[in-house]
Amino acid sequence: MNALIRNFLVLTVGLMLGVSLAIGRSGLAERNVGNGPLPLDDLRVFTEVFEKIKNDYVEDRSDKELIESAISGMLSNLDPHSAYLNEDAFKELQVGTTGRFGGLGIEISMEDGFVKVVTPIDDTPAQRAGMQPGDLIIRLDDQSVKGMSLTEAVKIMRGDVGTSIELTVVREGAEKPLTFNITRDIIRVKSVKFRTLEDGFGYVRISQFQSHTVDNLADAISSLKDENENLKGIVLDLRNNPGGVLNAAVGVSDAFIDKGMIVYTEGRTGDSDTKFYASNGDLMQGAPIVVLINGGSASASEIVAGALQDHQRAVIMGTESFGKGSVQTILPMNNGTAVKLTTARYFTPNGRSIQAEGIVPDIKTERLRVSNADESVLKGIKEADLSGHLSNGNGKKEKTKKGKDSKKADKAEKEEKKSLVSEDYQLYEALNLLKGMNIMHTRLGR
Repeated sequence: MNALIRNFLVLTVGLMLGVSLAIGRSGLAERNVGNGPLPLDDLRVFTEVFEKIKNDYVEDRSDKELIESAISGMLSNLDPHSAYLNEDAFKELQVGTTGRFGGLGIEISMEDGFVKVVTPIDDTPAQRAGMQPGDLIIRLDDQSVKGMSLTEAVKIMRGDVGTSIELTVVREGAEKPLTFNITRDIIRVKSVKFRTLEDGFGYVRISQFQSHTVDNLADAISSLKDENENLKGIVLDLRNNPGGVLNAAVGVSDAFIDKGMIVYTEGRTGDSDTKFYASNGDLMQGAPIVVLINGGSASASEIVAGALQDHQRAVIMGTESFGKGSVQTILPMNNGTAVKLTTARYFTPNGRSIQAEGIVPDIKTERLRVSNADESVLKGIKEADLSGHLSNGNGKKEKTKKGKDSKKADKAEKEEKKSLVSEDYQLYEALNLLKGMNIMHTRLGR
């Protein structure tokens, strides 16, 4: 490789690193920029490696391909969330924040060279197939993911709607790897879902933070108020929510916090230091809130849970969250690509960093499946059920037997409780806690 090409490569890499060079009679001269002089010796090593690959590698590789690989490697070695986005990956990222895209429906990251499932997204092929947070994907069809970049893995998992892919997964507690054959589909993520759990108590599920999540949340609360004459409280479900748009997380927090800080970020540059504050107004007007989180709750979910916890606006229930407390900034490049770069850490209002720590729930509740939730569990045996029991003696008449309609209503309520206990024990306990909070809230006259 002649000196001109070598100098060109060193100059190119220098510009990639954000420093400048001056070329004089003696070749390259370093110029102090930013944090110090350019490491010329290291750049010369880079050009030597580049030359060896071009000349000696078993297959021909284009200059563009090698330079892009170098950029990708430089970013992927910073942390699991920094990455180089080629044109296709950049477009997919932009589509993903709007809530409609193609694929399997899982939020993933890299861990020890394998693809780790942060969480399956609600109502997607991956969730329906049984994928779980923490699953390590080791093979995509016949290809090992070891050595792949996150972008490469995503590209393989994406594909035409209706086609399928086989994922080989290592799961904690499983004796051997599991296989999942999943058919690709258009992923339409409905950010907010809601329903009435019992009269006066609502349920709001946020599956992902998108650009329209805050508006959808306001509509959900309004609908719950229309369904219930007196909305006494809500369960806000953030389990398996991988995060999303920062402004959406701030907006959701602001919807329930009347004043004060929501979250702040700190980085190396001045523009990385930001503070977000709540505006006046609380959609629930101070009514009790229970927030459900688990190991699949990450990033923006942790911002919301941390803010509501620090402001003592909600009780956090479930299991410890994922622990992603870093901010990624998308930096578009002139050629249609982009760099996703970790630029700051975020902190809760009380100054807690969530990075690699997570949000610890106020009340720890594991996700269990109760199989014997029959009427005896829900009701129990009382004195009044015993043959020949004494009357109460205070002049009150004993309850008469209920009519058919009343019995049907009671039976329907019991069936609903049994279903909730067996299918979602954490939600069942959250509802019970919410009822208790409402009693105290009413007694204290709030």
